[in-house]
Amino acid sequence: MRRRIEVDGPVDVATAWSRYADLSVWPRWSPQIRAVDADGTHLVPGLHGLVRGPLGTAVPFRVDHVDEADLSWSWTVALAGLDIRMRHDLRAHDGGTTAGLTMDAPPVVALTYGPPARVALRRLCRREI
Repeated sequence: MRRRIEVDGPVDVATAWSRYADLSVWPRWSPQIRAVDADGTHLVPGLHGLVRGPLGTAVPFRVDHVDEADLSWSWTVALAGLDIRMRHDLRAHDGGTTAGLTMDAPPVVALTYGPPARVALRRLCRREI
């Protein structure tokens, strides 16, 4: 199932992008992420690691694509033997940024992850995190 989520917020697009690019900041804007353990500190294609979530969960990931000029990046998360593909993108608009997420996942994952993803994108686009 393909699911698209978009959220608008007042932060400028450069700040939103820097929050994506620096993995150490992810837990500050994404409440479902407790920590990120990776073989690097910034988004680059081929980066591998683990996203640590609530209750000690750890989900492996791989960054597939990063396009700073286009303000987009994609990654694959392995969950219960399934590859979940997510593409993130940012667009500047008067007064802030639109953060988008396109997810290709089984319906139960796409529908379940939608609400926490929306919360995370809202926080990504806030002035303060």
